[in-house]
Amino acid sequence: MSKFAPERLTVEYRNGVTAQEPIIPRHHTLTHSDFTGELFLTIGTQFAWDKVNTEMRDEVLGQWIMNGNSLIYNVYICLDQKEHDLEAAIRRNSVFRRELPLALTAIRYGDRFLFDVYLMLDYAVIMVNFISSYPMLYKQEYWGTFSNFSS
Repeated sequence: MSKFAPERLTVEYRNGVTAQEPIIPRHHTLTHSDFTGELFLTIGTQFAWDKVNTEMRDEVLGQWIMNGNSLIYNVYICLDQKEHDLEAAIRRNSVFRRELPLALTAIRYGDRFLFDVYLMLDYAVIMVNFISSYPMLYKQEYWGTFSNFSS
């Protein structure tokens, strides 16, 4: 895993979302540059599909949802690319799993003003959805809480 560097993160708010509200709907779209190593976090009421590279599909998407009386943070990762190649999907799965702690740390840091106001968010369950057309890779997993990913 790469080390998180706050100075390489750019945050953009959209659709009336501010640094401190709302929690729901609140969607995170985390993308990056392979060339510069910079991270880009867009926070809005929906995912920033215009920031997603449809050829690479290497973004990390996350959103707060209610599950009964509890908040849960759902993450979505697309393992397949256009060609639906099992070996490529397995490699992408490995890369995403290695880099996901960095991504979660970047999301937590980038939205830290929200976490400062709503302290309970650090203890909300993180569920990661690995999306694939291959049943062996299509999974939903518990990844702890944001308290594990504070920088």
